[in-house]
Amino acid sequence: MNSTASPPRIVPSVLPADFSRLGDECRLLERAGVDRIQWDVMDGVFVPNMTMGPDVIASVRPLVDLGFEAHLMVEEPDRMLRHWVDAGCEIIIVHAEATRHLHRTLDAVRELGARAGVALNPATPLSAVEHVLDGIDLLLVMTVNPGWGGQRYLASMEAKISAARDLIARSGRDIELEVDGGIGRGTIAGAARAGATTFCAGSALFRERAHLAEEVTALRALAAQAAPGPASHDKDTKEAA
Repeated sequence: MNSTASPPRIVPSVLPADFSRLGDECRLLERAGVDRIQWDVMDGVFVPNMTMGPDVIASVRPLVDLGFEAHLMVEEPDRMLRHWVDAGCEIIIVHAEATRHLHRTLDAVRELGARAGVALNPATPLSAVEHVLDGIDLLLVMTVNPGWGGQRYLASMEAKISAARDLIARSGRDIELEVDGGIGRGTIAGAARAGATTFCAGSALFRERAHLAEEVTALRALAAQAAPGPASHDKDTKEAA
């Protein structure tokens, strides 16, 4: 079964969390019913911001049962892949722009026992992953330029999401299609309509700490309502072919 038929997944980024009580924040997310947690790893080189290291993630790992994904916004990610897997991340997402030999990097992630993901910046075409789909478990289409939370959603990326959905369908592989950046009540339907099934939200969730479970439920419902049905997807795939 292709991932386009999967129910919507809500994956919060902890970038806007209170880092002084990160464990409590992650427990709060778990109680709210999110599907897993994304850790935004930034090195101050690939993007201007800097965030957490693997020791921080490892310290939270025993506190929740949720899956972890590491979104590596770093140069030369190959040097540090094992650190994030050892910290407890089941999915490792690298940027196509950050590695010279992407296929080799994806193989290395899988050899470590993790699922391999690739993220594409807004300006990066889908052709960057077209010939490595056999090594990809997750494709992340950035709907902002990475580096900071709270940015405005780029609706122009919806055409790219739709093209990614069709590329995945033609591949015959069960590749999860995720979007990240500016996702909230006003934008999630557009991304879902285009074909995304996993939605990384940060600021929109943490603004609603007092009503976090309700916000997660609302986002999931909006995505489910907007998702293209099987008939629409089959039609789009045939037209693309």
